[in-house]
Amino acid sequence: MSNVAVIDIGKTNAKLAVVDTVEMREIGVLTRPNAVRPGPPYPHYDIEGHWAFLLDSLATLHSELGIDAISVTAHGASIVLLDADGGLACPMLDYEHDGPDTLADAYDAIRPPFADTGSPRLPMGLNVGAQVHWLLETQAGLRDRIAQVVTYPQFWSGRLTGNYACEYTSLGCHTDLWLPREGRYSALVQALGLTGRMAPLARASDVAGTLLPEIAARTGLPEGTPVHSGIHDSNASLLPHLISTEAPFSVASTGTWVISMAVGSVAPPLNATRDTLMNVNAHGEATPSARFMGGREYELAKGETTPPSADDIDTVLKRGLFLLPSLEPGSGPFQRRRGGWSDPALTPGQRGAALSFYLALMTATCLDLIGADGPTIVEGPFARNQPFHDMLGAATGRPVSTAASATGTSIGAALLARPDAPVPALTVTDAPTDPRWRTYAQAWSRAVARNPEPAASA
Repeated sequence: MSNVAVIDIGKTNAKLAVVDTVEMREIGVLTRPNAVRPGPPYPHYDIEGHWAFLLDSLATLHSELGIDAISVTAHGASIVLLDADGGLACPMLDYEHDGPDTLADAYDAIRPPFADTGSPRLPMGLNVGAQVHWLLETQAGLRDRIAQVVTYPQFWSGRLTGNYACEYTSLGCHTDLWLPREGRYSALVQALGLTGRMAPLARASDVAGTLLPEIAARTGLPEGTPVHSGIHDSNASLLPHLISTEAPFSVASTGTWVISMAVGSVAPPLNATRDTLMNVNAHGEATPSARFMGGREYELAKGETTPPSADDIDTVLKRGLFLLPSLEPGSGPFQRRRGGWSDPALTPGQRGAALSFYLALMTATCLDLIGADGPTIVEGPFARNQPFHDMLGAATGRPVSTAASATGTSIGAALLARPDAPVPALTVTDAPTDPRWRTYAQAWSRAVARNPEPAASA
């Protein structure tokens, strides 16, 4: 069982990757944008488009490379409501739709406290409970149509096998539905009328089943091909290090979201107003975490930047030129703040340096909020950004490591099928010795502190 196909549904892109678990690297990848359909009845994901893409991709990559098993990883803040026939009881809501905000007061009246769930109150549909509440209150007949509620990775493994489930890492992703320290559902499940409708609980590594005959015929894969239940994408990035790295350490999983997770350290009390949360890792353990939309902020700013030269980096360090939070003020440790460039005269190269430093300093802030200790392992696209690494090391005073593969979600998901496979080696980068890096990080923090705090939400 050497080649594992990984269904990887991110917020920005959907992909199918084949991971060679002997060399632990991707050997084939096909992608499509995860474009949101505007409605009616509301903005929703293109589930049927993804399904057709995945079936075609499985057929193509199996014919080219051979596939021995399938695993799944997908973004959080999402859930699927199924009817009695296994179809969608309603289109799958885009968690960035602001519809749930219109019923915020009614939802807050039934929502469990942060102290119990470790799930901060977030805008739009970022709390799954808020999504479900809004859908139940606004979509006629939905309450009667729901036969089963499944977490998002388990929707895909269920569609391949016919066996649907709910899984711990996705339930632990600020859903309000789960009690991470107790390992059971919160009272919100009953308050929403979902008792008896939550799909059976599964662990990420469980085998959901084998391919349905019609799926095997459509893709050319054997009917006996095992399909593993699946995992929340940030926890897929964490899994290789849970297996191979001695605690304490932390992982910064980068993509549309930058999610920092601390393992083996003593977490301070989490602050619900700063987008900290209690995740659940692949072993079912509560894991203090913090996040911001770093990939989204990078996309918002990169049009004004070019890759920085050594002179650009030197100038930004020497003159204290900053990008201040936040470009995406709906989430992160500095919510509801509107930031920007400290000097509008920055050149594109200088902005490129300041943007990398900003992303590193936001990550360092998140790590500090969860009491991270030991080395920081960077997964995903930012693993290739050296100025980001250098500033993160300077700001935290701890080594920064990267994996040989920058595709931590696919590698982690493949490990669900091959837990004995070799974990990619880490490359360690020490913090810069030039004191200007640390001085810059401190000056950025002071500049953020001078930026007026937004009015507290009710």
